[in-house]
Amino acid sequence: MKLFHWAYMMFIADAIFAQNLYQAPKNIRQSSLSSFENLNGIKNAGGKTNKSGKGNAFEDLKAGDTKTLLEVSGPGIIQRMWFTVQDRSPESLRAIRLRMYWDGNSKPAVDVPFGDFFGFGLAKVVPFETTLFSNPEGRSFNCFIPMPFKTGAKVTITNESQLNVAMLFFDIDFIQLKKEEPDGLYFHAFWTRQKTSRLGTDFEFLPKIEGVGRFLGVNMGVNADKKYGDTWWGEGEVKLYEDDDTYPTYNGTGTEDYIGTAWGLGKFTNMTQGCTVANDTSKQYAFYRFHINDQIYFNKNFKGTIQQIGGGMRDEVRKLIKAKAQLVPVSVAWEGGFRRLLDNPLDIYDESFPNGWVNFYRIDDYSSTSYFYFDKPFTLLPELQNVKRRLE
Repeated sequence: MKLFHWAYMMFIADAIFAQNLYQAPKNIRQSSLSSFENLNGIKNAGGKTNKSGKGNAFEDLKAGDTKTLLEVSGPGIIQRMWFTVQDRSPESLRAIRLRMYWDGNSKPAVDVPFGDFFGFGLAKVVPFETTLFSNPEGRSFNCFIPMPFKTGAKVTITNESQLNVAMLFFDIDFIQLKKEEPDGLYFHAFWTRQKTSRLGTDFEFLPKIEGVGRFLGVNMGVNADKKYGDTWWGEGEVKLYEDDDTYPTYNGTGTEDYIGTAWGLGKFTNMTQGCTVANDTSKQYAFYRFHINDQIYFNKNFKGTIQQIGGGMRDEVRKLIKAKAQLVPVSVAWEGGFRRLLDNPLDIYDESFPNGWVNFYRIDDYSSTSYFYFDKPFTLLPELQNVKRRLE
């Protein structure tokens, strides 16, 4: 029943923000924008410096400093965020830390590297537009995810690098409500990185959370290990575990399949699915999938994973094994046949082993930002990994 109420509230929110442009919703108290010209969007208080002549459009963010960009009390909804900074390198964007707190809690619901949050796996910026994020010309960062709060909201940004960040601009557009929306869920984002693991271990892009909510999607970055040569890294299936699943209810068929393409992965950017980085030379890939039309809800708990599985032709895989690359064959497909090697083992050097495509467990460097709504203003997920770990 609670999930039904929340879905209904999201329907109402969609109507307010997208369709009923000619109606004045009765619960809106004030529309506001927080920027350096008017922190917290205080009524009748914007642009007071320099006799209103653009006196404080930006500020620098010195090494080690934290700035509070929004801190308001009462109910409301963040509608849009826009940022730009002068240094948009991956090193800078991974070192800047973005945090959001709901309803006075000391634990943030969002605690992520700045560049990754805005839809860029590996914090590599390209021009793109999606339903939830955009970067029109590769120089700015926009987020359009509605973020409701009941008693207050706080947004901070921290420079955890050794260098000063010059010319930080931002807008946070929000509405203040007369009364809270009691069944609204809280927005969360979680970033993690797994540089190495044991063979056969899935990458958990969203560890298990206990509660009611909606999974909005994920952007992911992969540094594929060059020791696997030119074999394909993306055979791994996305598995979403809902409400005490032992085996996942949502089980995909492959990495590029999950984001709506096939037979490898090139660069493309669509509204809910895309790949912003596809570099076969550097072996770097970044992609996203947002579940907007294909909603994914959970009533008790949720976990999201992707397998670390690649593939290549038999003789190429044999060469990798001889070169002592870490891998375990899991299946082989050939014209007219398919064999599950974990159910029905066969040594890859056996004379009867088919000359076909071999899928195999491998180990690569994965990072991700997951987005979800949750019935609590905080989770028990691990804290953001330190800046050294994010940058190495």
